[in-house]
Amino acid sequence: MLLLAGLGNPGRDYAGHRHNVGFMALDAIASRHGFSPWKKQFKAETAEGFLESAKGRVKTLLVKPQTYMNLSGDSVQAAAHFYKVDLEDIAVLYDELDLAAGKIRVKTGGGAAGHNGIRSIAANMGEGFRRIRIGIAHPGDKTRVTGHVLGNFTKDDQAWLVPTLDAIADAAPYLAAGDDNGFMNKITALRGEADPRKDKPKAETPKAEALPAPAAKPKTNSPFAGLLGRLTGKAGNKTES
Repeated sequence: MLLLAGLGNPGRDYAGHRHNVGFMALDAIASRHGFSPWKKQFKAETAEGFLESAKGRVKTLLVKPQTYMNLSGDSVQAAAHFYKVDLEDIAVLYDELDLAAGKIRVKTGGGAAGHNGIRSIAANMGEGFRRIRIGIAHPGDKTRVTGHVLGNFTKDDQAWLVPTLDAIADAAPYLAAGDDNGFMNKITALRGEADPRKDKPKAETPKAEALPAPAAKPKTNSPFAGLLGRLTGKAGNKTES
C-alpha cells in the first residue's frame, strides 16, 4: 500500500494559500484517478483508491492532516500505523520556498529545511519517507516569507499552478511503482508537450535580442482551474505554519 500525504492548514479560509499546495496536489490526484469521497479519520481527511502502475494496481491512501501544519505527523503516523504502511511507502507532497514556482523535486530522507510539517512527520516517524517538493518560489526578502507562504495564490499564479497540479496527477502512478525518476521524467515530458516553444525550429543564427515568449495560459479544461479561480483573492491570515 502507498500512503500519499499532502500538507496544508485546514479550513476554507486557508484553502488558497501557497502553504496548502500539498492539499491541492492530493485533490488533483483524487479527481484524476477516481478515488473515494473524502472522509474524516486519523485527525485527517482521507480518500482511498488505486493507481495503475508498472507494478499493477497499487492501493493508495491519500491523507490531508487537519491538525494544522506543525502537528501533521500525528495524522500521518496514525494512518500509517492503522494500515501498517512502511516508512518507505510514504510520500509527502508539500510547498518548497527554495524552488522556483512550479519546479518539482523528489528525494528520500534529509532535513526539514525549516518546514514545520516535515519536521513533525520526521519527529514522529523518522526521516526515511519520500518528499515531493513543489516550488512556490522565494519572495526575495526573508521579512516577506511568512506573508508569502501564508498568502493566497494569485490569478497570475494559475498559469503555472494548474499545469503543475495536472502533471502531478498524471505522473502519480510512477510514485506507486516506486519509480521516482519515472515520476520526474513524466512531469518533464508533460511540460514539454504543453510548451509550444518546444515545437518551433531553432534559428540557425542566434539573435542578439529575442522577444520574451508569451506567458503560458492555464488549461481551460482542467478540473482544478475553476476551483483555484474561486479560491484566488480570499484572504486568511489566522493560520499556523
